[in-house]
Amino acid sequence: MDHILPHFHNHSAGLCYGRPTWRHTPKTGKVIMEIVTNRPVDPGAMFEKIRKSEVGSVLLHYAVVKSQTGDRVSAGIHFEKAGDIEEELHALAADIKQRWNIEDVLLVRRLGILDVGDIISLIAVSSPDSNDAFEACRYGLGKFKKMTTLKKTERFLGKERT
Repeated sequence: MDHILPHFHNHSAGLCYGRPTWRHTPKTGKVIMEIVTNRPVDPGAMFEKIRKSEVGSVLLHYAVVKSQTGDRVSAGIHFEKAGDIEEELHALAADIKQRWNIEDVLLVRRLGILDVGDIISLIAVSSPDSNDAFEACRYGLGKFKKMTTLKKTERFLGKERT
């Protein structure tokens, strides 16, 4: 599942990012990036992947595993592939770029068993307009929560719930 490209390997941190997909928009040179991985996400490395020199706003939203869901104490979440995640992420990134004035989009989804506090996903955008950046991230977050190509099993102390 985890395909590694050399330029995504951070030797000092011991982190590798799986299935990175970079797509350049031919006329504008804008970049859409999607990463699906079972490895930890390095926030600093993700920030460096977003173009910042021509824009006034860079927004990154990390979703993390909560310690409690309702009145139940969480032991983590298990995410499994249930379809073509990469294609669903690419369609979402293209949708975001079509709706708002966005320079770069970076979408990251984790797979596997994640513990409380682990990063689940990242939606990052860069834009010359901060309102567009916030709206695009909020929209992307809503779509992440409804992804059909992921199976989510919440792990509670003593039980699991799909």
